[in-house]
Amino acid sequence: MAKKEPGTKSPRKPLLAQDPHAVREPRANNLEMAIGHEVRTYRKKLGITVADMAVATGMSVGMLSKIENGNISPSLTTLQALSKALGVPITAFFRGFEEPKSASFVKAGEGVNLERRGTRAGHHYSLLGHIENNSSGVTVEPYLITLNAESDVFPTFQHTGMEFLYMLEGEVIYRHGDSLYRMEPGDSLFFDADAPHGPEELVKLPARYLSIIAYPHQ
Repeated sequence: MAKKEPGTKSPRKPLLAQDPHAVREPRANNLEMAIGHEVRTYRKKLGITVADMAVATGMSVGMLSKIENGNISPSLTTLQALSKALGVPITAFFRGFEEPKSASFVKAGEGVNLERRGTRAGHHYSLLGHIENNSSGVTVEPYLITLNAESDVFPTFQHTGMEFLYMLEGEVIYRHGDSLYRMEPGDSLFFDADAPHGPEELVKLPARYLSIIAYPHQ
């Protein structure tokens, strides 16, 4: 459990909607699920509702909901109506079916070193992996951050998304908004990255921690 400075509140027990250990069983309607996912994605890109789609295609809202949820196998005539309403070819609806899923493997010490704010202040950033065009709708950037030099400059970061820190070595007092957290090996911090954040004091060097940033696809 992360150690906090006096005056900070203890985190509430999270309510998780997904079982991270669940296994997706092969199902007969995988194609239907893939089509439904693409229909929903293109509809949302256009910023239209299911009711708008119903008017444009002549289908019922219930039918369109079943298609988007993968509960029904749409006919070619239905797919043609959807393609006209969304302005995409019929083949676009099959893009996600049995699409290969990517993985990024990085050997120890072979992360990509990046120049970011704070680099000149003795902060070193090593990107541990990156997957483009993934199907989750979320971009994730995992970094190994090393702080190995005393500095009077402590850059403040603020960006979209969520960030997770896990302390590996050393000791740092980390700021998030108006709160300060004393982070030692094994401590973690998970926060909304839209608030100003960054190291406030380097207590014990060298310090190393994992930083995992997640945000919606731009």
